[in-house]
Amino acid sequence: MAFAKLAEAFAEDSIRVLAAALDREHAVELAGDLLVSSGRVTPEYTTQMIDVFETHGPYFVIAPGIAIAHAKPSDAVISTGLSLVTLAEPVVFGNAANDPVRLVIGMSAQDHDSHLEMLAELAALLGDADAVNFLLNAGDTEQIRELF
Repeated sequence: MAFAKLAEAFAEDSIRVLAAALDREHAVELAGDLLVSSGRVTPEYTTQMIDVFETHGPYFVIAPGIAIAHAKPSDAVISTGLSLVTLAEPVVFGNAANDPVRLVIGMSAQDHDSHLEMLAELAALLGDADAVNFLLNAGDTEQIRELF
């Protein structure tokens, strides 16, 4: 299965494997920092993502072991895109049904509609247990890029 929108959404410097996160906020920060380094957002967006988590709780832990960290469209978003962090050690986010988290995806969107096709491909990818297992066991970023 090809994931053309995902290949486009993950810019250079937007994937990190086997990262060490100190806690759940740090895990969100790692995903946000990759969006910054890949040119998708300003550093303010990472702060907004952490604020969303602190305000609304771990609702973006969407499936066992998987979180999609994001904030609302804002001036801090340069372009729509994704980042991906696999964690060396799982982190508890506070979502009893889906903790602990090993895969954190950062998402930025310029508006409420432009990212829908990208999200559809992401849902297909994350709905495939073999693909998720592949992501979690990838030894480097190139292996992940080849999946797309």
